[in-house]
Amino acid sequence: MIRNKRKVLLVAAVSFLCLGGCSSKDQSVPDEQEKPISKQNEIAPFTGEVITNAIDDRPVLATISNIPAARPQSGLADADQIYEFLAEGQITRYAALFQSTVPDQMGPIRSARDYFVHLAESMDAFYIAHGYSPDAKKLLDEQVVDHVNGIHHDGTLFERSADRRAPHNSYISKEHIEEAFRLKNASEKITAQPSFSFLNPDESDKIGDMASAVQVSYSSDPNYISTYQYNEEENRYYRSVNGIDTVDKLNERRVELANIIVMEMDHQTVDQQGRLAIDLESGGQAMLFHEGIAKTIEWQNKDGFLTPVEQGIPVKLTAGKTWIHIIPSLSGPSTSVTYTP
Repeated sequence: MIRNKRKVLLVAAVSFLCLGGCSSKDQSVPDEQEKPISKQNEIAPFTGEVITNAIDDRPVLATISNIPAARPQSGLADADQIYEFLAEGQITRYAALFQSTVPDQMGPIRSARDYFVHLAESMDAFYIAHGYSPDAKKLLDEQVVDHVNGIHHDGTLFERSADRRAPHNSYISKEHIEEAFRLKNASEKITAQPSFSFLNPDESDKIGDMASAVQVSYSSDPNYISTYQYNEEENRYYRSVNGIDTVDKLNERRVELANIIVMEMDHQTVDQQGRLAIDLESGGQAMLFHEGIAKTIEWQNKDGFLTPVEQGIPVKLTAGKTWIHIIPSLSGPSTSVTYTP
């Protein structure tokens, strides 16, 4: 936390006294004058960025569709972190976390899976989804996390877009998220603080392999292969899929990323529909891409947060937004991570 030094100007009170009947005009100034104190800066807990206002809002985690018909999605440019998970049939789905900023609209909102619910529960985030798998429904019915679901609020809190087909046309606005908090009598203040670590503005991390281009594949389908290009001048990565830039539908702004993290987790198929159980607890191998370099690291679940670490200590990330890929293997037959200088 950066604090401005307090500057205080003390002005001595001066008075003239005449003794023995002499008359004099009193001259005085206030005992103390104090300059206004600048608001102290705060560090956003999920991005490490310096902001001017206190940031104690509770995070919101939303499940967002990622089939080609759902792109471009709304609100992604404002997400502090985006977790990309496999769903059924080798497609992926996003869990987008908003805490620094909640966009005017987010979506298309899609159905919950139990690992999304557990992720929201562990971070004490307010969870947003439209629909659910049987395992996710059980957790939501047990109220393991504060949440709102489009199944119960379709056409009220959740609105359908006319330019897309269901089920990839359900959206929720910032105004309706605020209404959902009130409806659920949910706390609006953050309670669980992540243990993420960030580089200071004057620091840089150039220890690792050069990586100006990164590719993360969930399958051979080009619609689920993410390509990142590093911009050295901006110190940011820009994402594209199948040759199309990842932009925000709200404003056509490109998603700018300071960090790309890939975490290897155990995946098990649990039913005939191909639904998955994903191990969010045990930790494992990971890769970090930032500052134009690649490094092999690990991840641990630290107090509910999926945290990149080196020898058990949180890795220093670049301040900014982070895209986190959850995959079964860093170098498997279906999923892989490659990069070039």
